Amino acid sequence: MSYTTLVSADTLTANLNNPDWRIFDCRFSLADVTAGHKAYRQGHIPGARYADLNRDLSSQVQSYTGRHPLPDFTLLGKKLGDWGVSSRSQIVVYDDAGGAFAGRMWWLLRSMGYTQVAVLDGGFGHWRKQGSPVTTSLPKIVTSQFRVYLDNQQWLDATQVADGLAARKITLIDARTPERFHGRQEPIDPIAGHVPKALNRPLQSNLDKSGLFLPADQLRQQFGKLLAPHPATQVVHMCGSGVTACHNLLAMEIAGLSGSKLYAGSWSEWITNRNRPVATD
Repeated sequence: MSYTTLVSADTLTANLNNPDWRIFDCRFSLADVTAGHKAYRQGHIPGARYADLNRDLSSQVQSYTGRHPLPDFTLLGKKLGDWGVSSRSQIVVYDDAGGAFAGRMWWLLRSMGYTQVAVLDGGFGHWRKQGSPVTTSLPKIVTSQFRVYLDNQQWLDATQVADGLAARKITLIDARTPERFHGRQEPIDPIAGHVPKALNRPLQSNLDKSGLFLPADQLRQQFGKLLAPHPATQVVHMCGSGVTACHNLLAMEIAGLSGSKLYAGSWSEWITNRNRPVATD
């Protein structure tokens, strides 16, 4: 059986010694870019490799890009092979932020043609609460060959977003908090606000009070109300830099609402061009 959206702590515990499972720690902090790796070295799920948002899951920032441009997929494919990932691997990704960063790696792998990847429901925090094992030992890795089958139709650029909105062919959903979306607060980017016509669904809406994803039927009902009458295939997700938007994309997949896409550059790219409109409330 393969897992393509979520995997529970119990299921991962039962497969810690499965030779075909590969685990990735994606913990990261925008406030301290070294914090995730430090946390990994202080304790991680046995067998986990560390995937850094900046170094591994993004490329270098340019004046015209957002804060986390898409990575060089050929290079990422080589890294995955060096990490021991093959066509047989079941990949599990986790973080300590409700899946906000792990979702990025989940989405990247799917865009590379690899669907046997799932986010650990509840992340590292729930793992610890369950009393599941943690180690400081680094995994012993046997390198493999990872083949990339890139589907570049899984994301849009700024021009495609602008054109799609103008033609009413897409529904744009922003995963940032309401304070940032409405322009009342902006702690990260130089300009506050949102893309005109975008809808707001904070990623936190996908989780229950314990940090687990809501049941599929509940997510389906909530997204259905937000999107009606537009189909899931017309949905494009965004956030501050194309990272946490993947959380909403994952939630829609859990809900059985497949086919949505990502505005990869997101808000931090949108505002690099002063000719693009900005809305505030």
